[in-house]
This record gives sequence, structure tokens and C-alpha cells, in this order.
Amino acid sequence: MEETVTFKANMLRDKEIQEIVLNVYAALEEKGYNPVNQLVGYFISGDPTYITSHKDARTLIKQIDRDEILECLLTSYISLHREG
Repeated sequence: MEETVTFKANMLRDKEIQEIVLNVYAALEEKGYNPVNQLVGYFISGDPTYITSHKDARTLIKQIDRDEILECLLTSYISLHREG
């Protein structure tokens, strides 16, 4: 029996968000910052100066709304840690 695999737009968007967050994380780490603290500061305040411009990290993170990033992160976290 053959099955057709479909990819939802959300799945592709989540993958894009994940790649951006990981690239920003790596850039912050390379510059000697605590990436988690810097990202939390950015999410809370909306101030892009929490994100380094190294490797265009600031430009990358500003391509996606903060609420969209948080939604993706929370969804991933819950699906990884859900009991079931």
C-alpha cells in the first residue's frame, strides 16, 4: 500500500525557525555571550541589541516574529517532554 507524504507549511516554517535559532545561538556562543540569557533578554524586551551582529545573527532573528519563535520552541519542548 502506497501512502502519500505531505508536508505542512507549519512544518517547513518550524524547521526554518529552528535553523535560525541554532545559528543565532552559535553566533552568540562564538562571541563569548551566554546564548540563553541573551535570547531571553531579546524575547522579553524585543530589543535586538541583545543579539550580536556576528554572522548576521541579528538580521536572522529579526526575520521572524518573537511570538512565532516562542510558539515553535514551546511546541518542540512539550512534544519532547510529554508523557505518553
